[in-house]
Amino acid sequence: MKKFSSVLLKVSGLVASFALAAGVTTLSSACIFIFHQPKVPTGMEKFKK
Repeated sequence: MKKFSSVLLKVSGLVASFALAAGVTTLSSACIFIFHQPKVPTGMEKFKK
């Protein structure tokens, strides 16, 4: 069980870093045509260029 939790902790860090990277890269892009662009969360404003 201890081995599983350590693997889970490593994977969760990877997922969190990937989610942050994906959020930062799509933050400045504008949506066109019929796509909806939701409001930017207050915590993500500091990553905006």
